[in-house]
Amino acid sequence: MPRPKLPAGDTQLIQIVDAALADSVRRSGAWLACKPGCAQCCMGVFTINQLDALRLQKGLATLARSDPERAARVRQRAREAAARLAPDFPGDPATGRVDQSREAYTRWNDFANLEPCAALDPQSKTCDLYEYRPLTCRTFGPPVRSEGELGVCELCFNGVSDEEIAKCEMYPDPDNLEAALLKKAEAATGKSGETIVVFALAGNAR
Repeated sequence: MPRPKLPAGDTQLIQIVDAALADSVRRSGAWLACKPGCAQCCMGVFTINQLDALRLQKGLATLARSDPERAARVRQRAREAAARLAPDFPGDPATGRVDQSREAYTRWNDFANLEPCAALDPQSKTCDLYEYRPLTCRTFGPPVRSEGELGVCELCFNGVSDEEIAKCEMYPDPDNLEAALLKKAEAATGKSGETIVVFALAGNAR
């Protein structure tokens, strides 16, 4: 059975988000500590949607063609992490879907906070699937507004006033293109809800 494809508009979405990131990076200057080898944002588990999962799976398939050994290492890390995390996963490890119940939300706060991302190369501390990374990864570091609050990476903007931080705010998806593409991705895969990087990659490896 052929693997579901990313919606055609995903390339446009990534271009919009990456352009917004570049603009925020320009305005942030030396206040932004992000650089290759800094893996602060690659530690700990976070949720991704089915559009992110499809993008990661495409990235792993692409890597398998260009660098099979590197792709095999990603697959192995994903399999090992999936087995390690499954017993305490606040959801269904068979599908990788995160449970949305209140009880699961409470468990999530203490779940795998020190777990490295399966896409992270443990030697170089860089992402093996960087071009295909989820939107959360693309927007971590610069100031991004969430639920009314402007958040930044704890390593960035040290000693900078709230006013200066606000001047560097990133607007990643002003037209909410991701929401429309997510509906298409869920229709293509038959899957809905959130998962995590490990299960997206481990599922792709089977």
